[in-house]
Amino acid sequence: MTQLAPTMPTPLVDIDWVHKHLHHPDIVVIDCRFVLGDPNQGRQSYEQSHIPGAYYLDLNQDLSSSVQTHGGRHPLPDVNQLVTKLEALGIASDPATAVVAYDATKGAFAARLWWLLRYLGHDNVAVLDGGFSAWQTAQHPVEQTYPTPSRVGRFVPSPQTDWVVDREYVIKHKDKAGKVLIDSRSPERFRGEREPIDPVAGSIPGATNLFWQSNLDEQGRFRSTTELQQRWAEVTPADELIVYCGSGVTACVNAMAQTLLGNPIPKLYAGGWSDWCSYIIKNATQVARENNAQSKEST
Repeated sequence: MTQLAPTMPTPLVDIDWVHKHLHHPDIVVIDCRFVLGDPNQGRQSYEQSHIPGAYYLDLNQDLSSSVQTHGGRHPLPDVNQLVTKLEALGIASDPATAVVAYDATKGAFAARLWWLLRYLGHDNVAVLDGGFSAWQTAQHPVEQTYPTPSRVGRFVPSPQTDWVVDREYVIKHKDKAGKVLIDSRSPERFRGEREPIDPVAGSIPGATNLFWQSNLDEQGRFRSTTELQQRWAEVTPADELIVYCGSGVTACVNAMAQTLLGNPIPKLYAGGWSDWCSYIIKNATQVARENNAQSKEST
């Protein structure tokens, strides 16, 4: 008799649930650890120790496509390429394989995989609440070996294309009544006081700042529903939420928070500030060229 994959109880699962179901043949665990300042560190950490049976997917190599002039630092991956990788790990869409994603940075990168799977129509996916640190704290077993998939899955994507918006959509809709644009970055980056990654500091005019990490407690676990409701009270209910961050990664944590409150997944401006400021740089470069040309003509 075929053993069906368990259905995820919520967008989040705790370490006890994962430990109980770890060896179920229709559960795939994905390690998404990554460090923006050191792109190799996540994989190195995975190789040193990970949840037994977990595979590794890299933010740059697997969960994003190549960086272009515009589109942000982490453009969404090519659907066909991502599907091929998911199938190689044994992930299928019918019946839907249960997928658990985790990282070591408060769900920042695991939420990216969660969002991508939901975007492709795969709802049976959750993020491990508390991540790898919670697993280690509980002294659950770890291993170093890379597992061999027992089968190849058949994954048929059904992209929710209306979940993703671009710069033009943001410009057209961000100031309309009932539309709320949410910047998920830290308050310092939102105010333009500090910018450690992108070449221009600041934020999109008209945006409201709701820092993604404020959804979580000191242990990196999501806050209670009551606390989340209080945190989101100033922007909900709204006809439409659009979330963005630096490059479409940590904004997925804010998207998760909305689903935990029983609300629809917000639209994602995937390019985020890194895409938006690329046009500021382009415009500044064009002005500089024009000024330089005028200066040469006058001499």
